Amino acid sequence: MRLRNVPGAADMIAASPFSVCEPEEWKGRWREMFGNDRPIHIEIGMGKGKFLLTLAHKHPEINYIGIEKFSSVLVRAVEKTEEFEGDNLRLIRMDAENLEEVFEEGEVSRIYLNFSDPWPKERHAKRRLTSTRFYERYDHILAKDGQVIFKTDNRGLFDFSLEQTEEAGWKLLNHTFDLHNSEYAKENVMTEYETRFSKEGKPICRLVAYR
Repeated sequence: MRLRNVPGAADMIAASPFSVCEPEEWKGRWREMFGNDRPIHIEIGMGKGKFLLTLAHKHPEINYIGIEKFSSVLVRAVEKTEEFEGDNLRLIRMDAENLEEVFEEGEVSRIYLNFSDPWPKERHAKRRLTSTRFYERYDHILAKDGQVIFKTDNRGLFDFSLEQTEEAGWKLLNHTFDLHNSEYAKENVMTEYETRFSKEGKPICRLVAYR
């Protein structure tokens, strides 16, 4: 999918009080950044920010960090923060490949992966955020009792993710092939994509993995 260029996006992101422009400088010190010892949850590929902003509103007792690779997408999340009055949210424009340069061992309590790029070609499988390659990264930055929570409408990607979770040596706390008609639906917070896919009648798959 070709992303539309947004003129001035980088400057708008940099000017936001929620943006962290040099995240590597805060490795091991994110609780200092937030000024408290609350758990840190991150969303990788946060898109336009609906999911993370909803969580940040609902759970002020948790610190949230949204990660997005593309300025043209992250700037939409920045726009949404204009009415956010909490102190428990930060945004980073970065590639997930660099997680270990930004977060110290055990610094993160939970990782959210929502409707990640499926990278459908087999030669690109290692780029999928639920590949064993990425589970190795998550293993480094997650606390011992940390979790990875993954949602997708892509059944092929979900089947791949179930296999990779096991291959990586992780365990499944639970999983479902139809989240919205499951026992887990009540506490579910939807993303922009999820809202659209749900209206189209597409089932949403979800898994919760831990070590």
